[in-house]
Amino acid sequence: MPKMKSNRGAAKRFRVSGSGRIKRNQSFRRHILTKKSTKRKRQLRSPASVCASDTAAVRKMLPYS
Repeated sequence: MPKMKSNRGAAKRFRVSGSGRIKRNQSFRRHILTKKSTKRKRQLRSPASVCASDTAAVRKMLPYS
């Protein structure tokens, strides 16, 4: 049986942590940054975890992670 292909867009956006949870980057940090506070921009740097209801869909796109 051939290897399964992972979704390349998803592979660039998600990483799997050591405990098996899926990490993602936060949105709202690309442009229009002058009106956002320094605290808000700093907190958006840290990665967030994918919601439990979306985890199954992401795992389907990344079969070998």
